[in-house]
Amino acid sequence: MSSILIVDDEPSICWALQQALTDDGHRVVTTATAEEALQRIGDLKPDVIVMDIRLPGIDGLTALEQLRERIPQTPVIMITAFGSLDTAVKAVNRGVFEYLTKPFDLDEAIGIIRRALESQSHDRDSPETAADREPWLLGASPVMQDVFRKIAYVARHDVPVLITGESGTGKELVAAAIHRYSTRSEGPFIPVCVPAMNEAMVESELFGHTKGDFTGAVAERDGLLTAAHGGSAFFDEIGDISLTIQTKLLRVLETKSVVPVGGNLGRNSDFRLVAATNRHLEETVAQGLFREDLFYRLNVYRIEVPPLRERREDISILANHFMRRLDPEGHVWFSDAAVTSLMNRQWKGNVRELRNAVEHAVIVTRSGEIQPDAFPAEVGSGATLVRNPSGLQQLIRDWWSANASPTANPAETGALYEAFLAEVEPLLLTEALAKSDGNRQEAARLLGIHRQTLREKLRKYGLNDGQP
Repeated sequence: MSSILIVDDEPSICWALQQALTDDGHRVVTTATAEEALQRIGDLKPDVIVMDIRLPGIDGLTALEQLRERIPQTPVIMITAFGSLDTAVKAVNRGVFEYLTKPFDLDEAIGIIRRALESQSHDRDSPETAADREPWLLGASPVMQDVFRKIAYVARHDVPVLITGESGTGKELVAAAIHRYSTRSEGPFIPVCVPAMNEAMVESELFGHTKGDFTGAVAERDGLLTAAHGGSAFFDEIGDISLTIQTKLLRVLETKSVVPVGGNLGRNSDFRLVAATNRHLEETVAQGLFREDLFYRLNVYRIEVPPLRERREDISILANHFMRRLDPEGHVWFSDAAVTSLMNRQWKGNVRELRNAVEHAVIVTRSGEIQPDAFPAEVGSGATLVRNPSGLQQLIRDWWSANASPTANPAETGALYEAFLAEVEPLLLTEALAKSDGNRQEAARLLGIHRQTLREKLRKYGLNDGQP
């Protein structure tokens, strides 16, 4: 019979694990504090410990250090609902067997405990790296906790990593975090974006060149891959590089040697490759646009970065982070309506769009409290405003024909533009107010104009909350 110690201050978690593990034939002891757990491990001699990170008194990570000193061979499984990248890396680097995030699947947890009981010998203690630094990646959502866990697992293993995800999700931040927590963290981190380079100079930029190889090459120059020696090279949008560059890159990865353009002798360059793409590389390989052997070389370990719409729990966390980066003194803050507006957007541009929207709002806000109309119009929102463009265009043509004909005189010559606006603007304003239940801030956001502009137009047309 195996002995399992559960350390968690949530009675429901302790009860569920205790019932399932007891039914599995194990002896289970539960406690709500790390202090009590440390006192009892001598008598209990647990075969596995399951411990929450956030505990009253001594936290789980601090207790983990003491456990590693006293019972280094006992597997410890950490669980948390408030994890961060630093937390995940610290837990893994201090020898944790597995890192679970709440809410977790009970069957999955039991399976992990079984594997821990079978192992009984993993001591992966390693020195702490980058302690107490500001987190580069933020998120409390389960999908981001999974990303943190994957970064923590792969960082110290010197293998290629392929990061996938939509544009703007933060793939370069993931790559930088992998480098930051790797054994190469003291070496350089070299970002490489081939699609952004001058096509004529791509090879020279990547591999370097010899003196006199081309006009303007007045001196020998090392390329980016040589500069990455001892560190990490991050290839952004690797799915867009040409087959020629793919072939040369594969050779560099296999030989750890870079041959400059115009040269014959290679130069040692031992770097870790981290690549990112928003494409489905498997499809690109099937189309013959990406080398299959390079794909397998890259796809050793994959991390999928979720879009912002799949991690809405993180929107307010990220928004406050971006706001305080630009306004550390706290001169501005989000109104409840602004938070609601942020939560309701689609964020097609992901975290990058959110950051831009928040920074714009901080800049334009003068009253202290950020309102929804301080955010720029949502990306792509205009595409849904006209659902029948051909019909609308025909109506405008009919109006023009009727009002611009020589026999008609609804407006003086040169006043047709203002006459047209006088026809359509009141309708747009009243519809926007009706849609927002008379809320002028929301109506201004729907129209993509400032609240003051809306107020002036309502006054111009003699409208009061949409009623003439």
